[in-house]
Amino acid sequence: MLSINTVAPDFTLPDKDGVNHSLSEFRGKKVVLYFYPKDNTGGCTTQGLQFKELNDEFKSLNAIIIGISKDSPSSHAKFIEKYDFPFILLSDVNKDEINTYGVWQEKVMYGKKTFGVVRTTYVIDENGVIISAETKVKASENAVCTLNFLKNN
Repeated sequence: MLSINTVAPDFTLPDKDGVNHSLSEFRGKKVVLYFYPKDNTGGCTTQGLQFKELNDEFKSLNAIIIGISKDSPSSHAKFIEKYDFPFILLSDVNKDEINTYGVWQEKVMYGKKTFGVVRTTYVIDENGVIISAETKVKASENAVCTLNFLKNN
């Protein structure tokens, strides 16, 4: 996991249409960068819907929301279409940024050790510096907690 007060590593990843986006293109805005395990699963859907519900409030704070998972662009397209998400989902199928941002970790599921994406949210300021880094966030609380952080900082 990356530390606060460090520059967020730049990246270039494709969205649902295969269009590449780089973190650096969002300089001048705050970026809520959330890593999640898998499209169309219970927790990830709950998390995405909460970000959707609060999207206008994030925008009013000059913040954009970007979600990243290892799902393909076509999986993201279906996920976005199904729930009408108004924010960008990026595909990291090779797990390059998932590893760079330190969110690929050992997890225990049903008593069995496995590796996967640990639900993590970074808030990056207008200059590209990490101002918040939260790991093992609760899907049902993540967007509200992140919005409250932005309102108070």
